[in-house]
Amino acid sequence: MDKIFHEKIISWFNNQFNRPSAVQIQAWQVIEKQRDVLISSPTGSGKTLAAFLYGLNQLFVKGDDGLTILYVSPLKALSNDVKINLEQPLDDLNQLFPEKNVRAASWTGDTTPAERNKIRKKPPNILVTTPESLYVLLTSQSGREILKNLKTVIIDEIHAVANSKRGAHLVLSLQRLEALCYQRPQRIAISATQKPIETMRDFILHGENSEIVNLGHKRELDISIEIPQSPLSAIMSNEQWSEVYQRLCEVIAEHKTTLIFVNNRRLCERLTKNLAEKIGEEFITSHHGSLAKEHRLNAEQMLKSGQLKALVATASLELGIDIGDIDCVCQIGS
Repeated sequence: MDKIFHEKIISWFNNQFNRPSAVQIQAWQVIEKQRDVLISSPTGSGKTLAAFLYGLNQLFVKGDDGLTILYVSPLKALSNDVKINLEQPLDDLNQLFPEKNVRAASWTGDTTPAERNKIRKKPPNILVTTPESLYVLLTSQSGREILKNLKTVIIDEIHAVANSKRGAHLVLSLQRLEALCYQRPQRIAISATQKPIETMRDFILHGENSEIVNLGHKRELDISIEIPQSPLSAIMSNEQWSEVYQRLCEVIAEHKTTLIFVNNRRLCERLTKNLAEKIGEEFITSHHGSLAKEHRLNAEQMLKSGQLKALVATASLELGIDIGDIDCVCQIGS
């Protein structure tokens, strides 16, 4: 780290963490060379900080004005999570560099018109967004204006959109960014373990000037499939659902925190209501796209802080969010 980061950044890092992880060390060596990089490693290995820290170092040392780091995530929940997780490091580093005032903001479908106007008038140094919101920014004159000074684009959970129309649209937006910006932004992509990883790299990065940092490995999992004891039919009976509710209550009681995934919002609310009647509504809540932004953010924070025994969610919570000490995941009807 000594040759890459300012001594104050190193001091802050050492106070927060024991040592850099293997993926962080390798990623920083590539990022410092201004080469595009795809970072692939398991959850909890420090990928996000590996992607952000060099850019933060440049902001605090060189003091670039305006928006220089763009973080793109396929989910609003993940964008919100990253924005919140940036607040404390930025507070700490702004105190270490009192002459600076590095700021972060988010621009998603949940961002209010007032917040968007504030971003337009005084762009933050770091903007957290989604592929769709990036597309919208690129279609407006004011949006293009605040994106012109970008130095770094971080694309998280790229494996989730790579083989879809969303992925194709995202790559198109990244190409439009290159044409717009005063200098080509460095791309830092983050992915779960994938095979072949080279395919993912070729999709999102320029192969001739890119590298892969791949420390992926599979973790041991305890997996089981359970079905109701009563005979199954095309439509589950109330008796069978009662068995499901009872078994879920047992699972929740056996673990510290349980995350329950369902296929649709209606089932999400139905499960939450029935389980709340059994374990107490203060210990469980729901998370899906139709809920208010405040409810979703509160649910994520309660889950991270350990206040919930269980959370029932749709795919709105499935990608890369820092959701604390989860020790059991259930999938209903999957």
